[in-house]
Amino acid sequence: MIVIETHHSASPELLAATNHLIPQLSSSFAGLTMEQLEAVLVHESVTFFVARADSAIVGILTLAMFPLATGLRAWIEDVVVDTSARGQGAGDALVNAALATARDAGARTVDLTSRSDREAAHRLYERMGFLRRETNVYRFSFDN
Repeated sequence: MIVIETHHSASPELLAATNHLIPQLSSSFAGLTMEQLEAVLVHESVTFFVARADSAIVGILTLAMFPLATGLRAWIEDVVVDTSARGQGAGDALVNAALATARDAGARTVDLTSRSDREAAHRLYERMGFLRRETNVYRFSFDN
């Protein structure tokens, strides 16, 4: 059974799980320190979700919500389920928890992006009711 929790403070277990999971999502991830993870978890705009199976952390999701002149925006980021736990419902449970939190906070929509090679994630999002938008995403990098 998958259990979803929210976390607002860092722990060695959560740091280890995050540093294990995010490289499965991003090859450029350099790892977090305890202080960096704590800064994410305590930020007022962030809700950090954890999926557990048999008490082990098997997935994470970050929901960011922030007010704009056009309304409360909600954005899902850093969704990753461990390769050993995929297909067990952790992704569904994480996304459903984030959607419920955003709805309860008053967001009208929830956005996310997904790289084109993440086909299983695309199927999950579409099955859950997300619609693909025709848009351009631009990124400015301070690293260049």
